[in-house]
Amino acid sequence: MSPLSTPFKNKSGQLIYTHFHMTNGYNNVSFKKPFYKMLIRLKVIIALTCVLSAGLVYGQGGTTLAEEYYKAGEFEKAANEYAKLLKTEVSWVRVSRYVTSLQKSNKGEEAAKYLKKQQRSDDANRAYYELLSGQLAAQQGDTIQAQAQYTTALQSSKSSIAKLEKLATAFNEVGEARWAVRTLETAREVSKDPTSYSEDLMALYRSTGQTEKAIDEIIITGKQTDKKETVLAALQGFINTKDEPLVEKALYTKIQQEPNELAYNELLIWYFVQKQKFSRALLQEKATDKRLKLNGSRVYDLGMLALNNKEYKAAADAFEYVTTTYPQGQLYPFARRLVINAREEQVKNTYPIDKLEIRKLIADYQRMLQEIGTNVKTLEALRSTANLYGNYLDSKDTALTVLDLAIDLGKTDKNFVDRCKLDKGDIYLLKGEPWESTLLYSQVEKSQKEELLGYEAKLKNAKLHYYKGNFSVAKDLLDVLKLATSREIANDAEQLSLLIVDNTGMDSTEAAMRWYADTELLLLQNKTDEAVDNLNKMLAKYGDHSIADEVLWLRANTYMKQGKNAEALEDLKKIVSAYPTDILGDDALFTQGKIYDERLKDKAAAMEAYQKVLTQYPGSIYGAEARKRFRALRGDTLN
Repeated sequence: MSPLSTPFKNKSGQLIYTHFHMTNGYNNVSFKKPFYKMLIRLKVIIALTCVLSAGLVYGQGGTTLAEEYYKAGEFEKAANEYAKLLKTEVSWVRVSRYVTSLQKSNKGEEAAKYLKKQQRSDDANRAYYELLSGQLAAQQGDTIQAQAQYTTALQSSKSSIAKLEKLATAFNEVGEARWAVRTLETAREVSKDPTSYSEDLMALYRSTGQTEKAIDEIIITGKQTDKKETVLAALQGFINTKDEPLVEKALYTKIQQEPNELAYNELLIWYFVQKQKFSRALLQEKATDKRLKLNGSRVYDLGMLALNNKEYKAAADAFEYVTTTYPQGQLYPFARRLVINAREEQVKNTYPIDKLEIRKLIADYQRMLQEIGTNVKTLEALRSTANLYGNYLDSKDTALTVLDLAIDLGKTDKNFVDRCKLDKGDIYLLKGEPWESTLLYSQVEKSQKEELLGYEAKLKNAKLHYYKGNFSVAKDLLDVLKLATSREIANDAEQLSLLIVDNTGMDSTEAAMRWYADTELLLLQNKTDEAVDNLNKMLAKYGDHSIADEVLWLRANTYMKQGKNAEALEDLKKIVSAYPTDILGDDALFTQGKIYDERLKDKAAAMEAYQKVLTQYPGSIYGAEARKRFRALRGDTLN
């Protein structure tokens, strides 16, 4: 056997001999037939794999290699790689980066020659070369030539919407936003769709300082129902800026041009609501309702929104419109009650409260019940009537009788019955019968477990223990309510719990805290004169007690309810000067601002108070609102 002969076993264990001969530095191999065929097949597979792998590496990695060189600033190498890629496929990225790489490699002339040559030979991508030629001209200070090239690029693309879209993207990428705008405007003309490219144009108009066009574009886009959220977000960006007047002007113009386009009216109404101008929004809603015969539904919804925002007059006007315009409509019984309800809120929030106006409201409710009847739709009117009797006219027995009637009529509605029971509990508390109150509150707690109404009942029970001087029991209940799902209830519980903790334990009798709780009960019973007398005596006796600032705060708020603004301001100023670091300091300062702002119309004094909230109490919960009010009074137009 030759020393270069090697035995090889096949799968069957049979020996096959291979013979090797060296020729010209290569292995010239001869095999016995079975092995020879297998090896030839293997060589073919390896060869094909190598060819395919090379192609894949270049196809997948070629672009990456060019990008890597470009990003690393190796522009000469990048130019070489992009030149190779451009032979296989032309794209904006490849062309622009190739030209940039040439320029960065000090081959500007070569770049210019390339662009000229391609303009003549590559018609499909001519616009790219014309755009880049314009860029070269601009870089050399030849703005006229640059504009000419940009214009030519635009003209070259007019034959195809797809070309115009790509050109707009290219213009935007090279920082020519105004030419991107012109290109998209041309694309819109070619497409004959006046709403096409709306979102892109919105952004481009704004970025190029064409504010009026931007606003027009946003408003026009409002006609597309699927773009509503985008449009409102865009318009919101102009609210409280120097450009805000342009929004209102543009909306009115569009409404005049297209009076039957509901979208424009909706945007104007939305704008007025954002500015808390509910009366003006109502005028637009009424006009829209009459023109489109909407049966008052949108006016009714606006009335509800105004009511929730404490714009009681606008709410009453909205509901009044529904009742007078659609007396046979489905919304009539609800609007009929709500118009009185809105006026009721207006009366209850105007101090001092006018009892004559309260009697007028009761008469209005009674006329409504006679007209429509006492039924499911008017049950809330019975509740309102009862509470007006009990809370403002001291007619507690009448109030309880009306509530019993309401419970009997609404017995199929558990929530309504439970609300009436809470009202009855309140009336019994006013009558000085707390045991009846706690019985009713506890019934609602059990009926409405883990519900908002149940938490409200629990809070009322906690306050009842507080009024009775059972401070430890009250605090235990309040601590549970701090975790309530309702933020309002949780906050009320937190505040009352803190009051108890801060002002008990200083003396064994807790006399000051008991006196204070008694006074709060008097205020709950609308016995304001007696309450003020109590507070005066407390300040004389407990001027050095930790409760003194709370007494001043309660007296200030009582004076406000009596319409005694000067006296209220005096107490608020005492809190700020004597207890600046206590919990009520920022409350007192912010409330001063509100009195000057809303009641006395003293702009300068209001601004001073709001500014002090910002400077003296930077972490105050009133900070955002104080800043907003201060800027509004100063006439700012910035966000």
